[in-house]
Amino acid sequence: MKDKNDKKLPAANNGNQKEEQYSLNDDRRVKVLSPGALVAKRFLRNRLAVTGMVILLIMFLFSFLGGLLSPYAEDQKFYRTDVQAKDYAGILHNEEYRYTVGDPELFKSAVHAQALKAIITNNESFDYKDHSYTLNKLDEDLYTVSCEGKVVGIASKELINSSDNRPVSFDFALQVYQAKAEGKNTFTADSVEYNIDEDGVITDSAGAEVGYVSAYIVRAVMPDVVFSREFKNQLIDAAEAGDESFKYTDENGVEAEYILQYDAATKAYDVRREIATKVFDTYSAPSKSHWVGTDRNGMDMLTRLMYGGRISLMIGFIVVIIETIIGIVLGGISGYFGGWIDNLIMRIVDVFYCIPSLPFIIIVGAAMDAANVPSLTRMIYLMLILGFLGWPGVARLIRGQILSLREQEFMTATEACGIAPYKRIFKHLVPNVMPQLIVYMTMGLGSTIITEATLSFLGLGVRFPFASWGNIINDVNDTFVLTNYWFIWIPAGILLLTTVLAFNIVGDGLRDAFDPKMKR
Repeated sequence: MKDKNDKKLPAANNGNQKEEQYSLNDDRRVKVLSPGALVAKRFLRNRLAVTGMVILLIMFLFSFLGGLLSPYAEDQKFYRTDVQAKDYAGILHNEEYRYTVGDPELFKSAVHAQALKAIITNNESFDYKDHSYTLNKLDEDLYTVSCEGKVVGIASKELINSSDNRPVSFDFALQVYQAKAEGKNTFTADSVEYNIDEDGVITDSAGAEVGYVSAYIVRAVMPDVVFSREFKNQLIDAAEAGDESFKYTDENGVEAEYILQYDAATKAYDVRREIATKVFDTYSAPSKSHWVGTDRNGMDMLTRLMYGGRISLMIGFIVVIIETIIGIVLGGISGYFGGWIDNLIMRIVDVFYCIPSLPFIIIVGAAMDAANVPSLTRMIYLMLILGFLGWPGVARLIRGQILSLREQEFMTATEACGIAPYKRIFKHLVPNVMPQLIVYMTMGLGSTIITEATLSFLGLGVRFPFASWGNIINDVNDTFVLTNYWFIWIPAGILLLTTVLAFNIVGDGLRDAFDPKMKR
């Protein structure tokens, strides 16, 4: 049976085709959109908001997918080979008398001074306390000091340099000096026979060099380095000629350049060796291997930017979620129950508003530095602190909206139906506040990311080896980096600026989509 009111609409003729006819009460005549669909339609009409959403999508893909596709790890370091001049040796031309002690009791420091005085005044003997000392001149600038019939010390401007940098015995030194002064080619010391040539080179019976006598003192910087006689001769020749550098090829065929720097205060030469050294590839310019260059630790900047975006976005979302959960619970309870409960919660909100956030975080950061808190734990503490300091704004928003909604008819109906208070709050009141809450959260994400970047820039936020856009920009604390290495801080600054701007644009778009009247 057909309803008598069900009348057919007159068909519209369009050439030889006829349109399909619908009845007035046919649901296909009217296209009804759900509230969510209406919001989405209004949002998509806002080209600026859609642009912001596209930017955010790109940032999420760059941060979360880019790190997976990158061939490098977040903390992977790269190296390069540089030729660096490092301290290698020291050479001193001795112009003062130096003393070799045979008897520490009879040839003390005070006796050294008395012996020097006797040498200067050309005295052959001197007294000190209850002992008499005799000077015996063996050669120019070479004296032995005797007491009670035995040699107790030697004063000489030429020194014995051991080939293996080990100290020589007094008997060995005495025999060397006597043989050199008398022009002998051999001598015996410590029951071992040695040879000495006219240049003062000392060898054992097998012909191996054990030392040499020279007015030059050559010492290696590293205790395990032993210089050959040939190298020492070339070094001394360069110092006597006043050369600033010379090249030498060692027994392994490795040629290196040595730089001599004269210190007038000590009258000594510092010898530096130019060697190829493996160092961090710091502040490398953009290239095929590193599209955005490398940072001060020799890490790939593009990979650090990807992982840094992941950290910054994660911190932003987690902090906003913590703020929202605490704000919804306390704001919902405060707005629904009112009275002394509302008064108590609002006073707590006022207390949190009075907390100076930045000084508080600085104090906590200093405490974590003193306690050597690991980087991951420090990042978790940072998120919790920012979340607990930011919930009062959400609580006030929820409270204000619920105060206006709790007196409406649908809430009277829920009370009449005997629905529990917590269900009234979280199933009926809070969902009606979601539009305003979503807008607040979206805009709060941008400000949270800025806060994290600021704290990381100040050294109070995310720490190495984790990367965030804030601690990447921290490198601009160095003026030289700021002016010469733009690729270190400009890309991170652009990503940070673009992301925060996109969140704000999307937040404005959602606000206009949820409440079109606000746009007027």
